[in-house]
Amino acid sequence: MSKNKYGTIMMNGMIFNNPTFMLVLGTCPTLAMTTSAISAFGMGVSVLIVLTLSNIIISALRKVIPNAVRIPSYIVVIATLVTVLKLFLDKMIPSLYDMMGTFLPLIVVNCLILGRAEAFASKNGVIESALDGIANGAGFTVALVFMGIIREFLGAGSFFGIEILGGFEISFFTTPMGAFIVYGLCIAGFVAVMESVRRRSRIKKTKLLNDQPDLLEEKEAA
Repeated sequence: MSKNKYGTIMMNGMIFNNPTFMLVLGTCPTLAMTTSAISAFGMGVSVLIVLTLSNIIISALRKVIPNAVRIPSYIVVIATLVTVLKLFLDKMIPSLYDMMGTFLPLIVVNCLILGRAEAFASKNGVIESALDGIANGAGFTVALVFMGIIREFLGAGSFFGIEILGGFEISFFTTPMGAFIVYGLCIAGFVAVMESVRRRSRIKKTKLLNDQPDLLEEKEAA
């Protein structure tokens, strides 16, 4: 696989097909774990680790797993990884473990992880699947942290647990309704930016085609 293909996988997972803002996957932890930037980061990294490792394992076993039981097999792999992660956090980072609560074991049924296993890892090689897991996990993490920063700042006047605006607090943004509003605004903003980028790209491509058609053909061939 060419470097350009690797780059495409990374860009799709992190930006163009961002699981949180473009595909709207993993909505439950997105809404529940973004009351603070720390909890959002913890959930994002946990999903990234499980997603990447499950993609690698499922890709490596894709020719061995019978088609009739592939979904149950994927769930077993994901559940095993989540159990190991749960035990690790409980032992090594108990504060984060307590913060994530029931949403940590619920990673097993996160549609993002199972979706990437079925749509990508089961059809591609280990390296490509690892990159896909990293890219989608990173895109998910960045989106959660971004929302966590906004909600924590507006709801508690702090940044990663550090008080910035003493006494400033709009508790509405720490409620489920506030989560939905922030999420909706983030999706709208992200989609608007992506559409603007695509529009500029089309205009630039059209202008290049009109002015220097031979140069455009050479660029696409490369």
